[in-house]
Amino acid sequence: MELLKRKIDKFLVDWKNSPDKKPLIVKGARQIGKTESIRNFAKNNYKNVIEINFILQKQYKDIFDDGFEVDTIIKNISLRNPNFEFTPGNTLIFFDELQDCINCATSLKSFNQDGRYDVICSGSLMGINYNEIESNSVGNKEDYEMHSMDFEEFLWAKGYKEAQIEDLYEHMKTLTPFSNTELSVMLDNFKESMIIGGMPAIVNSFVTNNNYSGTLKMQRQILLDYEEDITKYATGLDQAKILNVYRKIPVFLGNKNKKFQISKVEKGARNREYVGTIDWLNNAGIINVCYCLEQPQLPLRGNYNPDNYRIYFRDTGLLIGSLDEEAQEDLRNNKNFNTYKGAIYENIVADMLVKQGYSLYFYKNEKGTIEMDFFVRDKDSLIPVEVKATDGTTISLNNLIDSQNYKDIKYGIKFGYKNIGYNGKFYTFPYFLTFLLKRFLKERN
Repeated sequence: MELLKRKIDKFLVDWKNSPDKKPLIVKGARQIGKTESIRNFAKNNYKNVIEINFILQKQYKDIFDDGFEVDTIIKNISLRNPNFEFTPGNTLIFFDELQDCINCATSLKSFNQDGRYDVICSGSLMGINYNEIESNSVGNKEDYEMHSMDFEEFLWAKGYKEAQIEDLYEHMKTLTPFSNTELSVMLDNFKESMIIGGMPAIVNSFVTNNNYSGTLKMQRQILLDYEEDITKYATGLDQAKILNVYRKIPVFLGNKNKKFQISKVEKGARNREYVGTIDWLNNAGIINVCYCLEQPQLPLRGNYNPDNYRIYFRDTGLLIGSLDEEAQEDLRNNKNFNTYKGAIYENIVADMLVKQGYSLYFYKNEKGTIEMDFFVRDKDSLIPVEVKATDGTTISLNNLIDSQNYKDIKYGIKFGYKNIGYNGKFYTFPYFLTFLLKRFLKERN
């Protein structure tokens, strides 16, 4: 498998060069490429790399049993493997699958204070009891949450260069429409990335073979692996309830209002019986939760209803993989994404917003006369974001901008199968520019 360029690559180099770096914990869902990226960075930047995987090499779990002094830990590692070499200033210790050895987190304070060796830990969010790790290593670590590949990384995988991506942004910034060729090619790339999703092994297979052969099978295997992990790691919570929620996500996304309702997950189910299940799936990096705002106004945090939410898959490829055979054929052969009531578009825009660091909020008033898919903000205003699967009217977007009731809203954003435009009230952008939204809003005059 060819190594794919990832955004974490630059982050890791910057981390290494930071004068006051702390041990790093890279967390993220399973199979998003954490280990490969760290290994590649280590190989290119250190003379000695000590890699220990606490799942595959359980014999190393006892290296902390004699205490947390760095010299004691190094001595115990060397007893297990005398071939390891430790050169101060030029050695990376990479502890993989941190979730299987909580003691490792406790050792980070010693490594931080000692400073002779660089330390990176990696773990699946699914297995990390992060509260426990946090309390064991507070103030002595840096966190990096890694995601599956975003659209920019997908373009890199296909061979696009930085200058070409910068050109996309230049169009956005100057509101210059794309030529028919540019628009058509990029929308085709975007449709491919929606079907494939961002799991590196699947992207690599698609780019290498230049077709979808085998990709559905891989997506479905990851969905099954996640189910297996739920039964393995969901301690203290009812695993059956988490599985119930996980398996019902596509059903609710296929409904018109997309609202997730525990009462419809299983007959007679009540919210209080499912406390913690949504949080678990969210913390595990499997889902994104989008909350309904009480009112479309700032601030966003604290202004939402925690019991009214929609659930999206973190990775749109996994939503695609969960659909039935007929939908698969329609998607892969006809690129027809409208079979699923706009849910696929909402899912991928949600995914792209989260990968830029946004939290997710939507709004629907009680009468149902105003509904907005997402909201983001710039430094002084609230920005409604509409996702249009079809080229329909934008009544809600116009109402939110025009109404005197929503003083925090000054303009809006609409994503669709459209070229770039601005009508004095809202910006229209093709879907594929979503990954540049945060930069656009920051640099917008």
